[in-house]
Amino acid sequence: MKKFLVIGNPIEHSLSPKLHNYWIKSNNLKAVYDKKKLEISELENLIKEVKEKKIDGINVTVPFKNSVIPFLDKLSNEAQKTQSVNTIYLRDGMVIGHNTDIEGFELAIKNTNYDIVGKNILILGAGGVSPSIIVALNNMNVKKIFISNRTQSKAENLKKTFNEIEIIEWGTTPDFDMVINATSLGLKKNENIILDYSKISSEQFFYDVIYNPSETNFLQSARKNGNRTENGKKMFLYQAQASFKIWNNLDPQVDEKVMELLN
Repeated sequence: MKKFLVIGNPIEHSLSPKLHNYWIKSNNLKAVYDKKKLEISELENLIKEVKEKKIDGINVTVPFKNSVIPFLDKLSNEAQKTQSVNTIYLRDGMVIGHNTDIEGFELAIKNTNYDIVGKNILILGAGGVSPSIIVALNNMNVKKIFISNRTQSKAENLKKTFNEIEIIEWGTTPDFDMVINATSLGLKKNENIILDYSKISSEQFFYDVIYNPSETNFLQSARKNGNRTENGKKMFLYQAQASFKIWNNLDPQVDEKVMELLN
């Protein structure tokens, strides 16, 4: 029986097992998908289990997308470009790190029918999924990307890789068309992102990579301000679909049943 899992810390909120096990059952595969909360010190031994064929595939979430890299044998072009890994698998005896977040984000935005070409984008957060979003945004020909992070040094590190981004102070509200919450702020009900809504019209698009809860305080405040909002459910679905395809050589369906499964 094949064994897959998602690793992170925290990990309780992850719906990856629910989704992947649904696809496993739908395609009559002999496999199981679990979630595992890890400490950074446990990463090396876990990757050894992939090498030893005890684990067939791993999804990686916050905060290990970068810290897992030193234990891998090879990175795909996407993972190399972003220095961010969310999918791990064994190929020809080598443990490979890949990034399906870029593809997931692009497909999710295209699915919203929002015309992103030539737009100014504000990204909140400089870790985890942010490099993938920057690559995806550049692929989709946006005009300008602003980055704001609570710890400014992290944003400055990101700029070393992506010189085109402009760093702004946390709490500052620039002139943007779309704002993306790429932080984990919002996983807990009492967490808020402070934005000055007096400087924000009701025409901006608010996107949150968090999908559980389905409406964070960030999105709720934006909706009350009359803004268009979207959570990260479709991004999550499309990046998972790409991972599943790599591991099982099968393209699972993303349909209404799957959407309802994650409600």
